[in-house]
Amino acid sequence: MKKYLFVLRKPPHSGAFVQEMLDIILTTAAFDQKLALLLLDDGVFQLKQGQNPESLGMKDTASIFKALEIYDVHDIYTEVESLQERGLKPVDLCLPVREFYRKDIAGLMKQYDVVFAG
Repeated sequence: MKKYLFVLRKPPHSGAFVQEMLDIILTTAAFDQKLALLLLDDGVFQLKQGQNPESLGMKDTASIFKALEIYDVHDIYTEVESLQERGLKPVDLCLPVREFYRKDIAGLMKQYDVVFAG
């Protein structure tokens, strides 16, 4: 079985891209593939607690990320520096994450057979 890593760099509600990536992630997970998520840059906002996009007529993508647990997706990583640069801490996120320093991200990526960057 191949291991897939999905890298998200864009903030939530930044167009159809995030929804399309979530569809790919959920489809991959539905076929019992080993997968993980890596949130970098503004992608760390994907899991920020307290979002209320419905008030702006947008879809709540954070709740879709919460569904990953149903698919046994528990490997969610983030970059320490991405969180710090945006004033966030892991406790500000709606799912548990494992933190990696920027210098270690390339090594993390090498552990996966397929990397989807976005």
